[in-house]
Amino acid sequence: MDSLITAAARALASGDPLGALNRVALRDDAPALALRGIAMAQLGDMARAKTLLRRSARAFGLKEPVARARCVVAEAEIALVSRDLGWPAKDLDAAQATLERHGDRVNAAHAGYLAARRLLLIGRLDDADRSLAELDPAMLPPASRAGYEMVVAGIAMRRLSTRTARDALVRARDAARHAGVHGLIAEVESASQALDGPAARLIARGEERLLRLEEVEALLASDVLVVDACRHVVRDAGTVVALATRPVLFALARTLAEAWPADASRSELLEQAVQARFTDESHRARLRVEIGRLRAELRAFTEVRATKRGFILAPHGGRQVVVLVPPVEEEHAALIALLADGECWSSSALAIALGASQRTVQRGLDALAVAGRAQPIGRGRARRWMTPPVPGFPTTLLLPAPLPSQ
Repeated sequence: MDSLITAAARALASGDPLGALNRVALRDDAPALALRGIAMAQLGDMARAKTLLRRSARAFGLKEPVARARCVVAEAEIALVSRDLGWPAKDLDAAQATLERHGDRVNAAHAGYLAARRLLLIGRLDDADRSLAELDPAMLPPASRAGYEMVVAGIAMRRLSTRTARDALVRARDAARHAGVHGLIAEVESASQALDGPAARLIARGEERLLRLEEVEALLASDVLVVDACRHVVRDAGTVVALATRPVLFALARTLAEAWPADASRSELLEQAVQARFTDESHRARLRVEIGRLRAELRAFTEVRATKRGFILAPHGGRQVVVLVPPVEEEHAALIALLADGECWSSSALAIALGASQRTVQRGLDALAVAGRAQPIGRGRARRWMTPPVPGFPTTLLLPAPLPSQ
């Protein structure tokens, strides 16, 4: 590898894409095309970056499988950062296998980290955890090691393991500082601040307050009966009853829990759960049926007793009852939560991450755009969505330090 390619690779590894382009911008050989593609990705021109990387892979040809595989890994990261979650994950798996077969364990480890990061984005935590367990983080360069630890922290946060998340973020901060990439340092700091921010709201005895993640973790480990509107379950420290597929029962449980220690009237229960503003005997009969079903589901935690006015929860052992809800509740809160990472999402990627239909997601995005909560970029199939950026918390593209043809 000649001196210009070496210098350009070092510039990219230190987060200086313009310095890299100054050295290889006029060259069209395969290594230069790969470096130009990664530089364009760091500058935010994802479409141009993908084109250059594909040209580079073709130029390397079948005789250089390792270099081609490195190009695939770089393209996979671009797809991940552009939130192109439909990008074929099997191509990344094949590239990882090629790199491992030829002894390039550093780039193979980076490919494994990318696979875990994608699984985290789409909510497959167990698969992401298994993918990370197969990696040796010591093989990763500092920038990729920071990204690895961010994935570890992301899994821990979603599993409400705050100490694990904090330890991972400390390691990510150290790795980012070692890499010397300022945007990466800012991304880690942003994640740390998010960990210290409100994670949920607690509703108990008619009062509300915000909880941090540590407080949510402590609450769920206590003996309190929690109606969890974040995950649509009813739980205590030892038992969880999932009601995500039974929205009427969950709405009844939440209404009763918000009213506790008092009872909830039949009209309140009908309005919240059955969504009936004007009721007749058929609605009241349905309420009795649904309350009976709720009793059966929650018999391990509590009784549901009838009163003159309606119904009341009577927890076993005289335990307290609380309701845990997201910090912000609105119609499209899940979309806003995904868009809040500052990246540009396609509607198809949002649909994959949410497990919803693309048309449902598009309607939600259109409503957010009208309200000024989201903004589209591009047209047709190239359209992407994002929220207005928050000053001071830039995100960055984490690209592998070992570059094609090294």
